[in-house]
Amino acid sequence: MTTSAATKFRALLARDELIVAPGVFDGYSARLVEMAGYKTAATSGAAVSNSLLGIPDIGVMGLRENVDHCRNLARSIAIPLTADADTGYGNPVNVWHTVQQFEDAGVAGINIEDQVSPKRCGHMPGKQVVDDAEMVRKIEAACMARRHDDFVIIARTDALAIEGIEGAVRRARLYAAAGADMLFPEAVRTEDEIARIVDAAGIPVTINMGFGIRSRPTTPLIPLPRLKALGVRRISLPRMLSGAAIRGMKTALALMQQVIETGESIDRPDLVAGIDEITELMDYGGMRERETQLLKL
Repeated sequence: MTTSAATKFRALLARDELIVAPGVFDGYSARLVEMAGYKTAATSGAAVSNSLLGIPDIGVMGLRENVDHCRNLARSIAIPLTADADTGYGNPVNVWHTVQQFEDAGVAGINIEDQVSPKRCGHMPGKQVVDDAEMVRKIEAACMARRHDDFVIIARTDALAIEGIEGAVRRARLYAAAGADMLFPEAVRTEDEIARIVDAAGIPVTINMGFGIRSRPTTPLIPLPRLKALGVRRISLPRMLSGAAIRGMKTALALMQQVIETGESIDRPDLVAGIDEITELMDYGGMRERETQLLKL
């Protein structure tokens, strides 16, 4: 029997090492993460909304769009993938169905956040959070809905921006008691906040490190050994790959514009992947072997 993505992710959590989960948003990024040797990946809700719909992450993307996209990503890689399920797409009854649809899609677990709907990117101003009792009911519904206990329920709280550290600590305790497997405090501002939330939660904590290799105005870049020493179990890098892709595409387009304007050829294999890299990444060789076997070529 094939080991499920959720079981693989649980095995990673059981180890004494910091889990690093790059954020993915399409088939290229998912395959690249796996090829680079990372042991898990996480969808970036913002990057999926931006790339799939071409709009800001303000809660417009629906459940079906998200689940269908995550299903395609999950089946394209062998490493476990966790998904961003926004607010769970409604009340606790909606959350029940949301969990089962994502579980059926083959992901290892999902984030559910305590923002009001429509939500917005956790690092944007203007966020609001629901009453903590409502979020507790959502977490309880999510735990009841999953068909296999290994499926991971990650409770995200955006309370730091609205209720401060005391509110985030209170919610951490409540969400853990409700059955969440992991806590995700969004937009943390200091190491002290991380330490207090880790201590309060009593369950694994995941921290969003954004671009990973570039600073940003909200959560500061913190060295990985320091995060591990603070008790963090996983870090996500939701913006690293989308940011790198945007920078790379802008550079290539600018160079091509130069070619158009000057008429001179530019050969920059350091900036653009060759066809051999693309075919290797997408396993064209495996496809050809199947054609040979099944079509008797």
